[in-house]
Amino acid sequence: MAADGLPAESVALADVALVLLIGRLALRICGRLKQPPVVAEIAIGIALGPSLLGLLPGDLPGLLFPDEVRPMLSALAQLGLLLFMFLAGWEMDLSQLRGRTRSFSALAALAMAVPFALGAGVALLLAGRYANGEVSRTAFVLFLSTAFAITAFPVLARIIRDSGLQGSPLGVISMLCAAAGDVAAWCVLVLVVAVAESGSHGQFLLVLALTAAYALVMVGVVRPGLRLLLARTRRVGVSRGSLFVLLACGVFLSSWVTSWIGVHGIFGAFAFGLVMPRGLREEVRSGIATPMVTTVTLLLPVFFIVTGLSVDVGTLGLAGLGFLALVMATAVVGKFAGTVLPARLSGMSWREAGAFGALMNTRGLTELVILDVGRQLGAIDTEMFTMMVLMAVGTTAMAGPLLHWLGVTRPGVDTPAQDAPGAPGTPPETRETRDTAANSPEPAVVSRERP
Repeated sequence: MAADGLPAESVALADVALVLLIGRLALRICGRLKQPPVVAEIAIGIALGPSLLGLLPGDLPGLLFPDEVRPMLSALAQLGLLLFMFLAGWEMDLSQLRGRTRSFSALAALAMAVPFALGAGVALLLAGRYANGEVSRTAFVLFLSTAFAITAFPVLARIIRDSGLQGSPLGVISMLCAAAGDVAAWCVLVLVVAVAESGSHGQFLLVLALTAAYALVMVGVVRPGLRLLLARTRRVGVSRGSLFVLLACGVFLSSWVTSWIGVHGIFGAFAFGLVMPRGLREEVRSGIATPMVTTVTLLLPVFFIVTGLSVDVGTLGLAGLGFLALVMATAVVGKFAGTVLPARLSGMSWREAGAFGALMNTRGLTELVILDVGRQLGAIDTEMFTMMVLMAVGTTAMAGPLLHWLGVTRPGVDTPAQDAPGAPGTPPETRETRDTAANSPEPAVVSRERP
């Protein structure tokens, strides 16, 4: 029972309804400000927590989200998050990287390496104050460096679409670099989690060995099995509902396996999406993606609320605000230093290079997922978590205005959708970069199939 006498389940449902209603209103405002929906959803989560609502008398965050209800909200958030990570992995078509290594490899490497190195230096500076002692200093530095280096692939896809840059050289190279960078970041994060969770070198090596074995099974067994399953749907006519249930079970089981290994469950959901076959028929694709995107649309906003309840700007103080400025400067300078000059040397104009830097500086939801992993592991404390969340919001919000200021958006094509949730859309169906409709409630309809 909640503190007011109502069943905790009823309060949790009312909280979800409140989050969805406020989110709809905020997305309208967000679209007019040319911001991706994830910015509004993160801002709502922070506003409903102690940072804003908690400043009012009466402990409103505790009244709206009692302690008894928060585990239920966390469970709903985890469900939406796992499906989101599956869709994000499915959307990340690694075949796009084939044959284009020379054109983007140096840009992708520098876009990750420079902010990672700069972030490592700042992490060493902050470790004495913000490493809470639950994990090693090495895990703290590796984790924070990865968080500084990340680019949010799904949110980037949405910004590129809204700016009319899909299919353009700038849009294509940004998507390719972000995809390569995200794969590298997730690999590093697996290593960080293994370091943080293992109590000895022997256990760490065991986690790595099990992770490698898991990857081999996913590629060698699960991926061919999924192809056979989806091919069978053409012959025997398996219903869309049954197919959705089977794949959802696969997502959750894969997540359980990675949790059992000793890495986070989101890696299992993401890996299941990576091995998911592309080039499906439209009716099969929509039968899978539509119910999953709908579920994510309803549940993922709860993740922002759970995150926002852990963000308390009031605890930073003057010293914390100074460190927040350092964190923001490190994030922005690291990304721009690793992208703008290399892009200019590769042949882009200064305007295009600046736009490339602005796009790669986008972090959004992917950053929040990584930060939530670090918070659960104890790699960062609440104050550091708050600063990094604010950095994620700030860097994501910068992209749209910077692109307009640089004049790289296409007039007449820039049509920011106001009703789209923070979930990725249907995965691309060909090797070319497409309008993947990231964060869109309706899957993209692509008529051409890959042979």
